[in-house]
Amino acid sequence: MTSGTGDRTRGGFTLLEILLALALIAAIAAATIGLSTNLLNDRAATPEDVFWKASEAARKLALKSGAEVDLAFDDKLKAYTISDGGSIEALPVPKADPDLSVDFLGPPGSGTSSVLLGGTLLETGSVSHASYYEDGTCSSYRLQIRSKGSAHVLSIDPWTCAKVLTQSEGKP
Repeated sequence: MTSGTGDRTRGGFTLLEILLALALIAAIAAATIGLSTNLLNDRAATPEDVFWKASEAARKLALKSGAEVDLAFDDKLKAYTISDGGSIEALPVPKADPDLSVDFLGPPGSGTSSVLLGGTLLETGSVSHASYYEDGTCSSYRLQIRSKGSAHVLSIDPWTCAKVLTQSEGKP
């Protein structure tokens, strides 16, 4: 007769094996979630997105240089241009619609008029550019973006150079 110390089969996993399996699953999940959020966030930049980047760049340049900087839109290049009097920097709108048009408008009530074109109310009386000043402010203006037959107007706060929120946007 033999003693009971011989062949025994293992019936389960050790704690170390379980922890290693959980760590591997967590690493795979983190990589998958990270990649999927990057894919979801990679959307084409809109003309409005590029405008806000150009506006921020113009304001920073005015603050750094201590001089007035102009922001305009070049219809031929389909790009926002930043000029500090000497050099010009262009920020193109990627995959821009050939019909894209951007107009800088004066402040509300500044003598601009409107015209109904193809069912879309468009404002006229544009200005050539917006000015950004060395104190971090900008000229009082609005931006009208027209693409594929639709148009929308952004009102810009001259003190912060940020979008003016409407009453519906300001409420939670």
